[in-house]
Amino acid sequence: MTDIERLVRQRRTVDCFLPEVPSRQIIIDAIDAARWAPNHHLTQPWHFHFPDIDMTGRIIELNAQLVEVKKGREAADAKRRRWHTMPGWLVVSCERSDDAMREKEDYAACCCAIYAMSLVLWAKGIGVKWTTGDVIRDDTFYDICWIDRRTQEVAGLIWYGYPHKVPPPQPRKDVGEIITGF
Repeated sequence: MTDIERLVRQRRTVDCFLPEVPSRQIIIDAIDAARWAPNHHLTQPWHFHFPDIDMTGRIIELNAQLVEVKKGREAADAKRRRWHTMPGWLVVSCERSDDAMREKEDYAACCCAIYAMSLVLWAKGIGVKWTTGDVIRDDTFYDICWIDRRTQEVAGLIWYGYPHKVPPPQPRKDVGEIITGF
């Protein structure tokens, strides 16, 4: 097995982090690598946002409000406490396009960039949780992050940090189940 195969198979989504925040330079280096993700016509549609402490607090409160409406105050309080434990935060957005096919291709490219960044960070001992819940689709989220919804779509809220515990691998379909015509 090659190093890259090993890295892809061993990477896990981490949602339980140690409190220490990795240096911003490590994250910037991973973003530097991520910008080499494939993208049609070299549109390079991604943008990485580092929310400050005020923004993260406002995102946490917005999410708690959304959770409270759906699941009640207890669930909202639990979510609020949990989100306050996330050490590092990124928001990744993708350029919008009037061309529906380009927009689809660009969104896929942004997802590739997030995954490439995640692999680079994993190789350095840093875990990532990529979340796409209701909060990132809310207009207030865009306002909090100073993202113009007309020109950008949020592809994910990314938490990062040193793993407190690494979850076990989850089962995957057998390769024969996902290949046709072999």
